[in-house]
Amino acid sequence: MPNYIDFASFYDRLMSDCDYDSRCEYILQLFDRFECKPKLMLDLACGTGNFTYRMIKKGIDVIGVDMSAEMLNIAREKADENLSAPLFLCQKADELDLYGTVDSCICMIDSVNHITDYSELCDSFKKVSLFMEKDGLFIFDVNTEYKHSCVLADNTFVTDDGELYTVWSNECDGNMVNIILDFFVKDGDVYNRYTEEFSERAYSDDELKFALDSAGFQTVAIFGDMSFSEPLEDEERKIFIARKI
Repeated sequence: MPNYIDFASFYDRLMSDCDYDSRCEYILQLFDRFECKPKLMLDLACGTGNFTYRMIKKGIDVIGVDMSAEMLNIAREKADENLSAPLFLCQKADELDLYGTVDSCICMIDSVNHITDYSELCDSFKKVSLFMEKDGLFIFDVNTEYKHSCVLADNTFVTDDGELYTVWSNECDGNMVNIILDFFVKDGDVYNRYTEEFSERAYSDDELKFALDSAGFQTVAIFGDMSFSEPLEDEERKIFIARKI
């Protein structure tokens, strides 16, 4: 089980091209589209809190949950005098234990793919369901099978912003992609190296719908990324919307 210790330190820089504002607006449009007005939201696998704080700014109370204490430490540091830190809990998804129920849940940026054991994924969905009010919505995204086999595959990606040099190496093994991230941080005339290793699993629509159904959810829609249309064949990310029944 990865700890994401080094990953946490570099996560926000690695995700600097992610338009969190637009994604937050899109998620809120999905809630409106399916007639759910979030008042108390669970941000599952919240990471460094990029969605958590944006949802709070929209007037929603949010509980952030992540298995990485390092990610949560960074999330807490983002609180300021105008925006207090919400309740952050360090828990695995399949061990979720809240103090009460929520009326909505999001789990974004491929976090579901990081749960590589299918039985653990099913247990995670059941935990979300346990703390979800009837008719509440569970919205999550996943990297697609297409992205795993044709984009990530066995490829290597390199980025350099002048201060941080990152090498992202993938090894594809069926529905799994094993990932090695090497971070080289400039320190004067030398670079310090940090390494993080983890895996992602690509799930089929049927696997995800069965897990949702078994947990007491009804899958009400599957959209292409940032759209309200069915996913394309070469879609790299899908959005699942499920309602607690």
